[in-house]
Amino acid sequence: MIIIPAIDIIDGNCVRLSQGDYSQKKVYNSHPLEVAKMFESWGLTRLHLVDLDGAKAGKVINLKVLEKICNSTSLVVDFGGGIKSDGDIESVFNAGAQMITGGSIAVKDPEIFLKWLENYGPEKIILGADHKNEQIAINGWTETSNLSLIDFIRNYNQKGIKKVICTDISKDGMLQGTSTDLYFRLMSYFPEIELIASGGVGSLNDLEELRNINIPSVIVGKAIYEGRISEKEIVEFINR
Repeated sequence: MIIIPAIDIIDGNCVRLSQGDYSQKKVYNSHPLEVAKMFESWGLTRLHLVDLDGAKAGKVINLKVLEKICNSTSLVVDFGGGIKSDGDIESVFNAGAQMITGGSIAVKDPEIFLKWLENYGPEKIILGADHKNEQIAINGWTETSNLSLIDFIRNYNQKGIKKVICTDISKDGMLQGTSTDLYFRLMSYFPEIELIASGGVGSLNDLEELRNINIPSVIVGKAIYEGRISEKEIVEFINR
């Protein structure tokens, strides 16, 4: 199982939210590049970088942070937040991202999202399936759509999507465990998809539970920043 650390950006700072609530913002570091280099030094190879300013504004805001991280580390970065146009996605890939995550755009403008999937291929385009009570949420999680999580994934799976980040917003940043039962169900429905679990990891035990149900990848954020999972535990976990 691949551990993918998360860096969420607001005003150029590395932050975490609780349940997607921008008013519950906590700043952990003013230098995201330092954090990315720390993850690289632990032996981690991937990074989930989220432009929370961009997600709220509907346009990419923190492109320079992406450029710095891609130019100064060897991390494979997937970038999300505010990618709405052909110009946005070109800028993000030109800045060094190897993958992008599209959530709101896949709901609001499926034609452009499918065009990107066709142009760039399923290895570079990740479907962001963020949900509350299995209803898809959009625009930095500020709105809930009328799309069910299962139908949303099924629709894009039929059209060629191979990678899906599934975030349970009710658990995100709460450090109280993940939606293991839901992920197990999704894996049975869509065995050919690389499911990337996100939201709720609070301990090494949560990672072990996900590994036990053969989740391919998991995003970890606040548990690392709050010291709930140590560098030693991460290193040992990825090396066995």
